[in-house]
Amino acid sequence: MAHSKALLVLENFIGGKFVPCSSYIDSYNPSTGDVYCRVPDSGKEEVEAAVKSAKAAFPIWSSKSPLERSQILNKLADLIERDLEAFAQAESKDQGKTITFARTVDIPRAAYNFRFFASSILHHTTECTEMATMGCMHYTSRAPVGVAGLISPWNLPLYLLTWKIAPAIACGNTVVAKPSEMTSVTAWMMCKLLEKAGVPHGVVNIVFGTGTKAGEALICHPDVPLISFTGSTLTAQRITEKSAPHCKRLSLELGGKNPAIIFDDADLTQCIPTTLRSSFANQGEICLCTSRIFVQRGIYSEFLKRFVAEAKKWKVGNPSDPTVDVGALISKEHLEKVRSYVKKAQAEGARVLCGEGVDSLALPTGNQKGYFMLPTVIAEVKDESCCMQEEIFGPVTCVVAFDTEEEVIERANSVKYGLAATVWSSNVGRVHRVAQRLQAGLVWTNCWLVRDLNLPFGGMKASGIGREGAKDSYEFFTEVKTITIKH
Repeated sequence: MAHSKALLVLENFIGGKFVPCSSYIDSYNPSTGDVYCRVPDSGKEEVEAAVKSAKAAFPIWSSKSPLERSQILNKLADLIERDLEAFAQAESKDQGKTITFARTVDIPRAAYNFRFFASSILHHTTECTEMATMGCMHYTSRAPVGVAGLISPWNLPLYLLTWKIAPAIACGNTVVAKPSEMTSVTAWMMCKLLEKAGVPHGVVNIVFGTGTKAGEALICHPDVPLISFTGSTLTAQRITEKSAPHCKRLSLELGGKNPAIIFDDADLTQCIPTTLRSSFANQGEICLCTSRIFVQRGIYSEFLKRFVAEAKKWKVGNPSDPTVDVGALISKEHLEKVRSYVKKAQAEGARVLCGEGVDSLALPTGNQKGYFMLPTVIAEVKDESCCMQEEIFGPVTCVVAFDTEEEVIERANSVKYGLAATVWSSNVGRVHRVAQRLQAGLVWTNCWLVRDLNLPFGGMKASGIGREGAKDSYEFFTEVKTITIKH
């Protein structure tokens, strides 16, 4: 197809070199609706070349000491920080998120991922036990596994790609990564820094393209023993099926339908601004976002009134404007999908209190064709409604009333997901009690998204398999061996 302006053309990064591809996919700027970039439409051939290059680099990289790898990861973090503004601008343009969010969350965290694993890799210890009566001693040793296949999503592109690359290479593995075809620019930019950071050729290979073509080729490759995937539960089912014949090790971080439980003794001055953030940050496109808000009946109407009034103040518009709170959604299709949930809720008799279909959205001239949506609050939704059961992944949240602690725990747990939850109460005993009983891999009380990367991250039920974090990622990306010595 003919394009009026010169487009950015990305290339795969294989064996330390940029390699052109025979066919490309259009990538859109979500805030304008225009094609602005061409992404390689890679398949078997490209994945084959990348795996070959990763395999060839493995002996050298895996034999480096943790300290040598640590120094290289730190250098890469320095280079990302040096170019923070360029990365933030690119992430905002490519993904639709606000420039403020990209500057303060995505890119700093991408650099920190490398810094964190550069440090944690130096502090692991192995186990040792003695059987004096048998004259035996046992100890464990850990070694890198080989080539890791990493597949990352479009919502936090560089942030989640580096969250996988950093532990994989820190442990001595080499990688073939496939970012989302909708948000590939920052991954391509990072490739330009690898050589300067001292990453040997072939240690990090990036193949761009779709899940069905490039992703599938990577999943099915017999020389890729590890797959780490962040994305939808549906895609994860396909990955599990396709990788089953090869007995691959899988780490799957999937969706969420995360509850916020607000008791009548909650401090609303803290709770309301944080719950707005947990509902609408990054356009609601974070697996940890709150989409079901349970409010105790005594404060329900006050909460709703204040929450809706504040939600209406969130400014939607051009993501490059630093005063904007909500940017564009990732794609036209995704925007339609999110809107369809609001329509379904209305058809079921729920009340839309602000946002989609209720308030008018005024956009700047250049953004009329962008994929924008107002923060939307829905009340009086039934628990069995698809809006309360399925992950919407947009700026939409449902608010319902509850009476007792027992009842709200049961309702909060009545979905197929189990990623995160937030609990708001000033009663310490209750906070601990409720946190213990919620089926969620992460429970935040009186806060949201406060992360310590040392600790396990991941979900229960349909929200995934395995955990990520200092110890968990180390265990996933290494093979353990028990050695017994009789003396």
